Amino acid sequence: MKIKIGTRGSKLALWQAHHVEDKLKAAGFETEIVTIETKGDKILDVSIAKIGSKGVFTEEIEEQLQNGTIDIAVHSAKDMQSSLPEGFELIAFMEREQANDVIVSNKKINLTPDSEVLLGTSSTRRVATLKAHYPKVKTVAVRGNLQTRIRKMNEGACDALLLAYAGVHRMGYEEMISQHLPLDQFTPAVGQGSVAIEVHNSLDDDKKKSLKRILNHAPTASCLLAERSFLKTMDGGCSIPVFAMATIQGDALKIVGGIISLDGKEEIRITKTGPLDKPMKLGFELASEVLTSGGKQILDEIKNQL
Repeated sequence: MKIKIGTRGSKLALWQAHHVEDKLKAAGFETEIVTIETKGDKILDVSIAKIGSKGVFTEEIEEQLQNGTIDIAVHSAKDMQSSLPEGFELIAFMEREQANDVIVSNKKINLTPDSEVLLGTSSTRRVATLKAHYPKVKTVAVRGNLQTRIRKMNEGACDALLLAYAGVHRMGYEEMISQHLPLDQFTPAVGQGSVAIEVHNSLDDDKKKSLKRILNHAPTASCLLAERSFLKTMDGGCSIPVFAMATIQGDALKIVGGIISLDGKEEIRITKTGPLDKPMKLGFELASEVLTSGGKQILDEIKNQL
């Protein structure tokens, strides 16, 4: 049985696709990797928030899933919109990498409340968090794949980059990490550190079951189902600074999540624990509590500003 694997063409995206391919080959599948350029890859001179938050890195790939050119799509889970178009589903979440954010630089940079460095990031969540905890830090939008961002930094666009550890680690740039940022300040974007597998419902059921058995990491899936339920209820896309991180504590699921205003002055952060077998209910309950605790007002203000 042959599986055609759709992916973006960056080195990190291809690393993820080859990671999937290795697992499928080990299970006896024949594979082919198909690279697809997305809107988010083509438009690099404006922030993601200005392009539009839905399907920036997925729309073109989903077109090929729907017409059968590819069987599965491999995505960074954090790039997936909270509600998929009709006919599409995520059938697997691969084991999560360490999920925190890091500072990457050729300089020795260790953020303190008095730091006056220029950081490169295109994430509204990261910018808002910096404003809250490191008010003297300035930011500049730096987009593109990891190698492009590092080149821009080396050319003087910024002193350092604020990135997800997972991508930095997978690309072998760990020696450039100058600081690991604490999860209680920089709680990550939903899904950060995991790889998601998307299919169209026209895919053969037996094939779908086999793929899920081989690629899905059940503990990670429980955490991400809770986080994605939170994101969907919050109605948060790539341009909204919401955050959530679920972890397994014994036979329970613990999730911390919330929203931060664009200026960093207001933050709602709530922690909830619930049964491991009801992750989506837990994510929904967390989002509902965040919204009724002032999060709705912050969300409305953000949408008016963007």
